[in-house]
Amino acid sequence: MSTAGSLTINNERLHQRIEELARIGKLGDTGVCRLALSPEDLQGVLLVKSWMEQAGLAARIDAFGNLIGRLEGKDPGKPILMLGSHIDSQPYGGRFDGAIGVLGALEAVQTLIELGEQPEQPIEVVAFCDEEGCRFNKGLFGVRGMTGKLEVGELERQDGNGITRREALLAFGGDPSRFEADQYPAGAIGAFLELHIEQGPVLDARQEPLGIVTGIAGPLWLTVELTGFAGHAGSVPMPMRRDALVGAARIITALNQLARSEAGAPTVGTVGALSVFPNSRNIIPEKVTFTVDLRDIDMTRRADRERQLRNVLEEVCVEHGLTYTVREDTNNEARFCADWIRAIMRDEATGLLGNAPPELMSGPFHDSLALSYVCDYAMIFVRCKDGISHNPLEYAAPRDIELGAELLYKAMVRLCKG
Repeated sequence: MSTAGSLTINNERLHQRIEELARIGKLGDTGVCRLALSPEDLQGVLLVKSWMEQAGLAARIDAFGNLIGRLEGKDPGKPILMLGSHIDSQPYGGRFDGAIGVLGALEAVQTLIELGEQPEQPIEVVAFCDEEGCRFNKGLFGVRGMTGKLEVGELERQDGNGITRREALLAFGGDPSRFEADQYPAGAIGAFLELHIEQGPVLDARQEPLGIVTGIAGPLWLTVELTGFAGHAGSVPMPMRRDALVGAARIITALNQLARSEAGAPTVGTVGALSVFPNSRNIIPEKVTFTVDLRDIDMTRRADRERQLRNVLEEVCVEHGLTYTVREDTNNEARFCADWIRAIMRDEATGLLGNAPPELMSGPFHDSLALSYVCDYAMIFVRCKDGISHNPLEYAAPRDIELGAELLYKAMVRLCKG
């Protein structure tokens, strides 16, 4: 194991910034609520922008709400080496998810500047807008925007208070009229590196500080709406009911069973949000809306589980006299990390740690997922205690974060040398 004295990065500065950013949107003692395009998100972005400028980067907020800090290369025309992640959070989130990837990237590039080095190609550090997707029910907004992958109607999506993404983006300083101008042309980005907490228990269970990611599971997000018929809970006989919530319960249980149906498979299925109308204790539920999150690294298996789920949905609705709609919110295939960058990371990590780190897939999606369609990418995972994330109890040890940022720095330097 490397000692603190052997670190190239400034670990004290890195931790100070992590702590200072965590004060914005602070939730309890350790949590964070910094929803995408909220005033708290903007406050955090402006703080990180000030740090980028202090480091010597040219920083800007683009039309999509992405914060971009650029270090010019000796040859500005060469494809960009991009590093970063996000600083928006879940409503009940932790202080490390995304943030260490942005601040670790900034620390890596600032270290390069302080050592008097100028890379051959430009390097950009990016805090992408709305990775999480919890506010407008569709994530990876900023990274998909800059790569020309936004879908029709995304700006009209509303949050729980009826605010559209367009309204929130304009208040944030974004500008839909500049979308086309701020897209990166094909070939402009050469490679992307992302540092992130694992958000799972594998590294913690193996007592390993770092891991190298092999690929990202493909997420499928659906919104299902079931419609039955409301009636008095005390007077409508059970056989005559068209209870949308009973139907939803059966479908939700079926999703859980389907995700568990192949032992050892990494398939996961979750219903994380549910709303009931009229939502009264003595009225039979007429309408239920719920989300489905289905993920797998194997696209054939995921397609099978989706087909099975849709069959259950049809059968349940026929049996209970319900109608239904299914809206597809997100559908991405699994994307695998570049072997050549993983080899560099493996080599540098072995020198840093004294042994090759574990290599593991990512169940959660990241900004890397969208960038994988336009350039080679690779990710470094940092161990998080008990695998807890999207929770104020989320915790990554300072030493592990330092090692992750150091590995990011070393990989960046290697990529700068071509």
